[in-house]
Amino acid sequence: MTFLEKVCQALNEAGVRYVVVGGYAVALHGAVRGTLDIDIALRWTKRDLTNTESALNGLGLISRLPVQATEVYQFRDEYIKNRNLIAWNFYNPDNIAEQLDIIINFDAKGRKAVNKQLPNSTVPVLNRIDLIKMKQTSGRPQDIEDIKALERLK
Repeated sequence: MTFLEKVCQALNEAGVRYVVVGGYAVALHGAVRGTLDIDIALRWTKRDLTNTESALNGLGLISRLPVQATEVYQFRDEYIKNRNLIAWNFYNPDNIAEQLDIIINFDAKGRKAVNKQLPNSTVPVLNRIDLIKMKQTSGRPQDIEDIKALERLK
């Protein structure tokens, strides 16, 4: 089972409402894209955030920042505006290749997921149109390239 499948299984078991975004989402939509870390977006609720933290901790992942889910939830706007934090990173200290970012400046509520089949499971991925819109807000060079690749898939 891949790291992505393990993460999704843990989040599903924890009852978290989430979608895969970022490089994995671009690749799962069919564009050629390499990435190391997993990016997810949650339906922004305290319950989903705390359950995500617990599920990730259960996989051996720890927060890179000295904060907990309740603080990220409570101070989200301050972290985004005053600290320019857009993602809360978790990593496995025993395997640095296992990293995940929770995107905190994007709410998955009301967004549609498409289920993509992996060898051992199905993964909820943000739909292509919403993924393009999400990437347009960042303006990062990699996101601009991802948008071009996603638009070619029409």
